[in-house]
Amino acid sequence: MADWHWEVDPDSLLDGLPMSAREEAERMAQEIAIRESMVFLDGAAFTGHNPGLRTESRGRLLLTYLTDVRGERIVVLQVTWFD
Repeated sequence: MADWHWEVDPDSLLDGLPMSAREEAERMAQEIAIRESMVFLDGAAFTGHNPGLRTESRGRLLLTYLTDVRGERIVVLQVTWFD
């Protein structure tokens, strides 16, 4: 993995989530960042279109995120935890 990372927007997005939800969201975001680094090998040199807004779910967690290929990051925009 190059310099790929993940971040949330806004910074307070994960605040208020149960600890198990927060840990799962962080784990899933890291896995997505790793996967995207393998899909978009050109990273900052990428010249195509970004894939746009996407969602991914696992168990009770749903993440909505954008892949910023040139920025080598994913930006998590929404986290839904189903109790």
